[in-house]
Amino acid sequence: MVLGKVIGTLVASRKEPTLEGLKLLVVRACDVDGSVSAPGAVVVAVDAVGAGIGEVVLYCAGSSARQTQVTQNRPVDATIMAIVDQIAVDGERRYVKD
Repeated sequence: MVLGKVIGTLVASRKEPTLEGLKLLVVRACDVDGSVSAPGAVVVAVDAVGAGIGEVVLYCAGSSARQTQVTQNRPVDATIMAIVDQIAVDGERRYVKD
């Protein structure tokens, strides 16, 4: 699982039929403060939880991305599976959702 921040959306007018109806978001890896790393990795992920631009999310990649109800047996490599409300490290709150 990876922490990321939703930085955009992706619209595709033509796609594999099993991807029809899935919301695609552009996500960049972030740190525990919710800050986007300068040249951090960017992925396109299927949104399984209703995330939006600017939100810190938890996403998975690889074969795990096909383990949600939304993505089961679909050709996806990254899935947003949680919207982060808070991150604490050593008892200190590092990120709190607005």
